[in-house]
Amino acid sequence: MKHYIHRSIDRLPRLLDYLSSKKNGFTHSLHQRLLSSSIRPSAMNHEFIDISDEVQCALLEKRPIVALESAIITHGMPNPTNVETALSVQNIVRQNGAVPATIAIVRGKVKVGLDDKTLLHLGTEKKNTYKTSYRDLPFVLSQKLNGGTTVSTTLAVAKAIGVSVMVTGGIGGVHRGGETTMDISADLIELGCTPVGVVCSGAKSILDIGRTLEYLETQGVLVTTFGPNRDFPAFYSRRSGYTSPYNVETTEEAAQLINVMKCGEFRSGIVIAVPVPESNAIPSDEMEDIIKIAVQEANERGVKGKDITPYILSKVAKNTEGRSLSTNVALIQNNAEIGAKIAVDLSKLSSKRLTSISTPKKNGPIEKKPDVVS
Repeated sequence: MKHYIHRSIDRLPRLLDYLSSKKNGFTHSLHQRLLSSSIRPSAMNHEFIDISDEVQCALLEKRPIVALESAIITHGMPNPTNVETALSVQNIVRQNGAVPATIAIVRGKVKVGLDDKTLLHLGTEKKNTYKTSYRDLPFVLSQKLNGGTTVSTTLAVAKAIGVSVMVTGGIGGVHRGGETTMDISADLIELGCTPVGVVCSGAKSILDIGRTLEYLETQGVLVTTFGPNRDFPAFYSRRSGYTSPYNVETTEEAAQLINVMKCGEFRSGIVIAVPVPESNAIPSDEMEDIIKIAVQEANERGVKGKDITPYILSKVAKNTEGRSLSTNVALIQNNAEIGAKIAVDLSKLSSKRLTSISTPKKNGPIEKKPDVVS
């Protein structure tokens, strides 16, 4: 079995082991199957992780799975749009042949795969739910709280359980003015040490996209645009004014990228940037004016840290009279469709590879060499 499987995540297991050393909640037989299979969740202590039956079965049967973050439910959209969008995204993933694995923190447990009731609870009880980046995990878990996982936390959990494709709206990045404030999302750090393909609509347009791309390069993260050109999208807009180093035009090409990343045991992830559908896009110059006003207001009010992104997004939604929210919904749904198709194609590639490894070569006739007389 390849090395990268057993080397999965090197930080989250230590955190969970520190919090508890008890055995997991799986049945004994399932636990043994997990330990002996290629989707063994490395050394993660299952006392603080709860994988749904649907996702467990998909892991054991090696079916395509798409990891989904939950901060978009708890902090990214207003109710009821947040819950409606989350449910629709899960349905889109299923309709395109993959299994959705929405990840969240529920009463101090890392939940992988959420039912409708849990989604509704997270989407309506937002005041008592923490936006959970990687650094927040010890507190949220130890206090048995609820949390919406950001890209960084979702990536860490996806890697730990052996899921190679994640879908989100947009990744975090370097905030405007980040060269002096050092406000840089943990998403970029996690992408640099987590071999998972992230399907998104680029970085959120409220960020400094140029510096975000530079930081991703420093972290060794491959960035590619999904489409016929290399224009890097700006979340609400199809073009940011920056270009990706590469582009792929089909889900098969994207899956091949992730497959090579897995087989080659690369340590960093891949950003697959999908432009928002043309019919839902907002021109970048129009969005830039609106974003500048929202950023200025946030600075004047002293909004910082994890609160700044939800604050600016809410102001942008208000100033666009809801257009930005509609665009946000459209792009995450589109990303879910493409991400699911990539996961399906990746599953096919993985199956072919496993088949070729497990199929013994037929021995041909032994060629008799002539005797050598000295």
